[in-house]
Amino acid sequence: MIVVNGEIAGTIPVLDRGLMYGDGVFRTMRVRDGKIETWQRQYNKLAADCSSLDILCPDRAALEREIAQAIAHEPDCVLKIIVSRGEGGRGYGVPSSVVPSRVVLTSPIPEYPSQYWHEGVRLHMCEIRMCHQPRLAGIKHLNRLENVLARMEWADPDIPEGLMLDVDGNVVEGTMSNIFLRRGNRLLTPDLHLCGVAGLTRDRIMEQAGELGLELEITQFPLRTLLEADEVIVCNSVVGIWPVRSIGPKSWTPGELAPALRRRMEASLV
Repeated sequence: MIVVNGEIAGTIPVLDRGLMYGDGVFRTMRVRDGKIETWQRQYNKLAADCSSLDILCPDRAALEREIAQAIAHEPDCVLKIIVSRGEGGRGYGVPSSVVPSRVVLTSPIPEYPSQYWHEGVRLHMCEIRMCHQPRLAGIKHLNRLENVLARMEWADPDIPEGLMLDVDGNVVEGTMSNIFLRRGNRLLTPDLHLCGVAGLTRDRIMEQAGELGLELEITQFPLRTLLEADEVIVCNSVVGIWPVRSIGPKSWTPGELAPALRRRMEASLV
């Protein structure tokens, strides 16, 4: 189901700035039994990202009506919300009369082997490096070409995710996920002030670190630090948390970090 500006449709105007320039933001979330997981926090993230780009965020009540319309016949699905700056003419300049566009769409829940959650996943080491742009860092904006090119690097169906570094060789994220490592009682995740997406599941894991007796560190670190970790996990709002089994020749035996975090987070889906 696709709802565009309140109407069931499958198209947007050719001159929409989201299409023309990637001028907009999006959120992807899981719907179970007709309820959006952590909806309040997802909307807050959407509003914050819109504000960062000076785009008027859709009214929550209006958006909820369109979401209800989209998921009425698909109560278990992946929900995506896109907000673009709206339809404008040719050129980078923003027309003063531009009105934001919104798209609400559903898709089936992706099917992955159950062992990914228990035995871990293999990660491809991506060659493409992420550029630094502090103005856009952390935002889930529509300019995702780096991630697209990175995901094109491999076709092995047994590798569901890739690891991305920045131009300085520091770990940033997966192509569709955030990443954490545990070393002793320290839980590290990349500092995303230069590039990358600050996902909601990342936020929730950071909040749980202290409850698990872990000392959280948000910092820049190179690949060698990741490879020296005791455990590595990747996460997003659709798949939840996957332990990492291997990156190239380096391998790990999944430990208790991923299941411990899953238990705590499943108990707080608000």
